[in-house]
Amino acid sequence: MSDLFALAMPWWEFILRAVVVYAVVLGMVRLSGKRALGQITPFDVLLIVLLGNAVQNALLGQDTSLGGGLLLAATLISINYGVGWLSTRSQRVETLVEGEPILIARDGKVLDSVLKRELVTPADLDAAMRQQGCLSIDDVALAVLEINGHITIVPKKA
Repeated sequence: MSDLFALAMPWWEFILRAVVVYAVVLGMVRLSGKRALGQITPFDVLLIVLLGNAVQNALLGQDTSLGGGLLLAATLISINYGVGWLSTRSQRVETLVEGEPILIARDGKVLDSVLKRELVTPADLDAAMRQQGCLSIDDVALAVLEINGHITIVPKKA
């Protein structure tokens, strides 16, 4: 019971570990593309669970105390709040963290290299077109991959 709040390393090391892990994982998630964030599949859920387990040791080190876990939780929540706060006040931070919408089709022409780069399949684009009532790519004025991973279709005027 005496080890419940006894930290195995200095308090500041918990905070440093949390900041580094948060920044690195955020960078990896951003590099993985918008589709991975916007369309959660069972594989994505599995990845999230395994990712949490993978970074656990990087966060906690040898510490198993309640205090260490609570300090890490408070640090991660604070970092997340801070990133959100900065994102709402700085366009540059928002673009860095969230990304920007990306054009994937224009005037009935699919930008295949962009689809491949963003890991969007033609089937994903077709599904988005059907949801917007476009039966053919010829009916599409613009198709945009939004920052949340969803595809917005702007149909051509009738």
